[in-house]
Amino acid sequence: MNNQSILPQNTPQETTTNLDDPKFYLNRELSWLEFNKRVLEEAEDPGNPLLERIKFLAIFFNNLDEFFMIRISGLREQLTSGVLEASLDGTSPSEQLGKIRDVLLQSFERVLCCWKEVLLPALAETGIQILSYKNVKPKQRSLLRQYFRKEIFPALTPLAFDPSHPFPHISNLTLNLAVVAKDQERGECFARIKVPALFPRLVRIPDEQQVAEDQPLGIQSEQESTNFIWLEDIISANLDLLFPGVTVQAAYYFRITRDADFEIEEDEAGDLLAAIEEQIDLRQYGSVVRLELDPRTPDFIKDILVRNLTLAPYQVYTYDFRLGLSNLMELGNIERNDLKFPPLHPAALTEPVSKESLFALIKKEDILLHHPYDSFTPVVDFIRQAALDPNVLAIKQTLYRVGSNSPIVAALMEARQNGKQVAVLLELKARFDEENNIEWARKLEDEGVHVVYGVLGLKTHAKVCMVVRREPEGIYRYLHLGTGNYNPITSKIYTDFSFFTCDKVMGEDVTDLFNALTGYSKKDTYAKLLVAPGGIREQLIARINREIDRQREHGDGSLIFKMNSIVDKACIQALYRASQAGVQIALLIRGMCGLRPGVPGLSETITVTSHVGRFLEHSRCFYFQNGGNDELFIGSADLMTRNLDRRVELLFPIENPNLRKHIVDNVLKPYLKDNTQGRRLEADGTYTRIKPAPNDPPFQVQDWFVSQSKGKGLKPQST
Repeated sequence: MNNQSILPQNTPQETTTNLDDPKFYLNRELSWLEFNKRVLEEAEDPGNPLLERIKFLAIFFNNLDEFFMIRISGLREQLTSGVLEASLDGTSPSEQLGKIRDVLLQSFERVLCCWKEVLLPALAETGIQILSYKNVKPKQRSLLRQYFRKEIFPALTPLAFDPSHPFPHISNLTLNLAVVAKDQERGECFARIKVPALFPRLVRIPDEQQVAEDQPLGIQSEQESTNFIWLEDIISANLDLLFPGVTVQAAYYFRITRDADFEIEEDEAGDLLAAIEEQIDLRQYGSVVRLELDPRTPDFIKDILVRNLTLAPYQVYTYDFRLGLSNLMELGNIERNDLKFPPLHPAALTEPVSKESLFALIKKEDILLHHPYDSFTPVVDFIRQAALDPNVLAIKQTLYRVGSNSPIVAALMEARQNGKQVAVLLELKARFDEENNIEWARKLEDEGVHVVYGVLGLKTHAKVCMVVRREPEGIYRYLHLGTGNYNPITSKIYTDFSFFTCDKVMGEDVTDLFNALTGYSKKDTYAKLLVAPGGIREQLIARINREIDRQREHGDGSLIFKMNSIVDKACIQALYRASQAGVQIALLIRGMCGLRPGVPGLSETITVTSHVGRFLEHSRCFYFQNGGNDELFIGSADLMTRNLDRRVELLFPIENPNLRKHIVDNVLKPYLKDNTQGRRLEADGTYTRIKPAPNDPPFQVQDWFVSQSKGKGLKPQST
């Protein structure tokens, strides 16, 4: 989907530097690990509230699970298939796997210190205890045995492994017990027990003095007690009930991770929905990419697992801390506001929607929202009002990750019930959200909504909703364009932009885009929008080249880009050429960065800053100073090859000078001013935390945004 070029495609004068030299690029996988280290730093940071630190530790491990399921499995697949294509930095798959393991082992040493020596004792000091079974008192132990008998026991299935029982299938990311028992007839026996995910991983238990004799279970989430015990410890302590007549000698915990990166041959799939459902089921049967072991595990148990799971030694990790610490997220349910970030009160629109419809406000002027500091409610209200408004003829929308109990999907179904034409492009291939999206697709179709599952060979990642409304002057197209998903839950923790407009030309562009997405339209030029594949890379590079020309003529070239990741080689090289010409370039990159900043003769004028904190930085902005005739695009696209070539992405211009100035002065520049939360990327790929200069007060950008949102109503045009 190529965009009509509105710029001359100038090629800057070539330098003598070989920009294809691998030494000028950082490894994508190691860069991602650096990002996850920054998440771990938040868990280590004593300035964060205790339960928030534990949440960051859980996020660190949740991120790592996905990294193994997708990125490590991809490197393994390259090895097994003989495809040994080197990365941008010239590293082979085997070399990358070795370096990744080295980095992870260092990170796990930090985790051990953070969790065992800092966070666990700190929890105990606040009255929250995660008990070891040896510290459980008699009445508590009796209660746990009752709980095991009545609740857990019926859900367990011990699977023996011997000549008459094949090695059991082990599901992805499940915690397991390897049980060693002694039978008088068989001798030493081995069995596997899966720890069921039906129960909380951390089971709340009352204090010893609060356990009543007639208490049937006593272990409920609403208990005021803040004593917890690991579910697997309850199972391990009561194995005699599972193996009567057999002597249980020991039980060891283990966990495996499987390849979960499936691909659908869409041109061969008669029913895409059915094909994806089938592949979701197969995730539990993907090849094993990691085995995590309890440090007490003896060699013979390890050998049984490694041999039957067909693993190489580098795929085995032994930790001196609990496996699956992503489950620590459960502690966030504890009602201890003193151990959490202060609540955020997002700003609402100044004009109450009940007095004047959103359509009337948008017709007056464009509206910009900055989530989560500005409420996401107007986005939901936009679709709800469209569903109820008798003058609305049609709603067209893309959906990528919508979450459960989505009020937006409910509004779309209500719109169809009210006779509107509703068309939804619901991307079934949104990784790890496929099941949820399939459920919503069926519900929407049951209401008569026109549901399209995606574009052949592409993921639709663009965030756009169009409402077609009949008014006395004629037909108007009202648009919501954004950088984030239509998900009210994640909108509270992701930083994103929402933009409302009824710009006629943009409306025509969006109409053409939906016709291309849902039908056979081959129109691939757009007046204002930048659309991928085929348009975003070329148009951004053309504007970078324009900035180079400006720098050579006037010496005032300047770029500010904010995004999640940049690993696209052509975009990196364009920025290198701009830096060599002297253009000042500030990059705000939360995650992966393949570019080396600050290299003499290559990238001296480029700075790369990462912000990892309370809110997940998710918005994408591309600002070109252009000698005062500045341009600003925001949207869904990161500068990654997959986004630019294999996804439908959308960037849109902010043409209103007040809104553009607001984003630059009140969003982008404060990020650059941050001297507390930001980390600066060094040329060697490491990150250094930015600290205030001796006479500068500390400034934390996310805290500043929170303080700015308190008690204010957001005007349609913020200045």
